[in-house]
Amino acid sequence: MRRVPLLSVLATAALVAGCTSTPPAKPIASAEASAEASASPAVTVDYAAWSAGRSEPSADPLYPKRGTDKLDVLHYALDLTWDPKTKNLTGTATLQVRPTADAKQLSLDFMPYELDSVTVDEAPVTATVTDEKLTFPTTLTADKPVTMVVKYHGEPKTTPMPSHRSDTEPLGLTVTKDGGLWTMQEPFGAFTWYPANDQPSDEALYDIAVTVPEGWSAIAGGTPAGQDGSTFKYRSTDPVATYLTTLAVGKYTKVTAKGPHDLPLTYWYRPGTDDDVVASLKKSPDYVKFLEERFGPYPFPSGGIVMVDSASGMETQQMITMGGKHGKWDKDAQSGFEEDLLHEYAHQWFGDSVTPTTWKDLWLNEGWATYAQFLWEQKVYNLTDAQLETFFRARDAELRKKLGPPGSPLAANFAESNVYICPAAMLQQLHEKLGDKAFFALGTAWVQKQKNTQQDRATFIAFVKKQTGKDYSKLINTWLDSPTTPA
Repeated sequence: MRRVPLLSVLATAALVAGCTSTPPAKPIASAEASAEASASPAVTVDYAAWSAGRSEPSADPLYPKRGTDKLDVLHYALDLTWDPKTKNLTGTATLQVRPTADAKQLSLDFMPYELDSVTVDEAPVTATVTDEKLTFPTTLTADKPVTMVVKYHGEPKTTPMPSHRSDTEPLGLTVTKDGGLWTMQEPFGAFTWYPANDQPSDEALYDIAVTVPEGWSAIAGGTPAGQDGSTFKYRSTDPVATYLTTLAVGKYTKVTAKGPHDLPLTYWYRPGTDDDVVASLKKSPDYVKFLEERFGPYPFPSGGIVMVDSASGMETQQMITMGGKHGKWDKDAQSGFEEDLLHEYAHQWFGDSVTPTTWKDLWLNEGWATYAQFLWEQKVYNLTDAQLETFFRARDAELRKKLGPPGSPLAANFAESNVYICPAAMLQQLHEKLGDKAFFALGTAWVQKQKNTQQDRATFIAFVKKQTGKDYSKLINTWLDSPTTPA
């Protein structure tokens, strides 16, 4: 998740705590398109090829204007071209969509780019973009998939982040001073570069191709799928939530490596800007090994990191996005960077492989990733369980008083520290009761048995009971809902 100042400890120190409406765009339609909703012509497509992208979308209670539970995107094919001189992004987005209910129109989240054409099953339709929603009439039947193609161009724009964090930045596709691109988009913002059902419960498969000028590189999430001239290709065969996609364009240096079990790893950094963190990036095999020993095999076919011009970091799937905006790296900052990087790697298990159904359960991502980070710091700095306990209780009390309990996050306070520290403190309590063997068996089973699924508080509580044979619902609910630190 986007980096928050969680914890930065030295070997000799104790633990310390350490999104706007837009005017309507002109409708775009071919001369053959009718202004009335009409049935699409019969087009034969084998949608079984994208069955792994099937989800059961849920309306999000925190950000109900983003995404919809009326459709399930199975697959996104994005063909993008970036011109840094004109700052123009040209895109063709081909979506395979499964309607979850009968409907007379289709609506997706989308920034108001200039629309060039929109088709549904090869039939042109009249489409408009209003208030960051791409909408057009078409007859949809529940569980009968359709293919839509959106062609567009324009200059990318960001959207505000609903948070008061110290590292808060605008969300979505960001243009750098030198004409590069980067993006972070939690809880939303994917719609700033492609039409999307921009909510966590709708995961989909991806094929991404990005064409850039000669000498430039384009980096995206998923597994590298080859390079054709200056077109870089990536494919995600595991489903991805929109907030976990990434895109970066710039003049990068590429480093390849192998992790445990010959896991392919790729690090992308900007020479002269990120040189001081390259050594930390190359420690990735150690981070993966540490996490595999506790939570089972790394869940995807490849991994990597791309450095960008941000003050934050993000667990984007298979290609972690790390901000390098920290000035000169001293020893303490370097340690903090590595702790954050371990945290983002932990999210590949907790959040990426197993994703929250709605943003109300962000604690389910951040609690586990934060606790994994603390376990790493405990090992590196030889910290005792008592020190960890002291830190958790003091910081937990401060955060509940300021931000409330982690199980009821506020929409205006997205991803602030209570959804990190407080659920991590709950997991420590569970760890103490279960012991090492049973606790890590629980964590391993949670991610390995539910790979590529969306989960929530109720399913977590039920899973803990089934896995351990004991009912810990009172402990979990108390730590998630209490206004003060539980006794």
